[in-house]
Amino acid sequence: MFTGLVREVGNVASYDGARLVVETATTAELGDSIAIDGVCLTVVAVEPGRLSFDVVPETVSRVKEFGGRVNVEPALRAGDPLGGHQVQGHVDGTGSVAAVVPEGDGVRMQIALDPELLRYCAEKGSITVDGVSLTVAALHEDGLEVALIPHTLAETTLGELAAGDAVNLEVDVLAKYVERLLVSRIES
Repeated sequence: MFTGLVREVGNVASYDGARLVVETATTAELGDSIAIDGVCLTVVAVEPGRLSFDVVPETVSRVKEFGGRVNVEPALRAGDPLGGHQVQGHVDGTGSVAAVVPEGDGVRMQIALDPELLRYCAEKGSITVDGVSLTVAALHEDGLEVALIPHTLAETTLGELAAGDAVNLEVDVLAKYVERLLVSRIES
């Protein structure tokens, strides 16, 4: 489990479609879970300043291409303070940055996403964008908006995004469970 509070920005050293190597100061041991741009991955090799992960086809089919700078968050451990929101690191799909509009000291980012994901979003609900826990500021027929504060822009990769860039999205898991329970009840 994660919180969506990014601890570091790392760099992709290599990615061949199956093995991802990230340059990071995050310390980990073999078998630890680390979220990379919101994707929960298992550490399979540790070198000084580098962590390696195997990426399976299921993951590749749901996420944007790994490359450049990435958000890094170690898994939550018992006793760690809870912040952000409950994040599984199970990316549901991708969206596309539609616009980045200055707003005060921060920005308002518009993200276009598939209706299959948008149905799980609610205004003032939570969404994870590239592993960053955010609040949905507004909903539209074809997407949503999030408001980004200067700290988030400076400490994550979200400040580097521009219109047209792909983002990994994880919707609120509670919405998926509610839908599943309702569908099960209707089918019964």
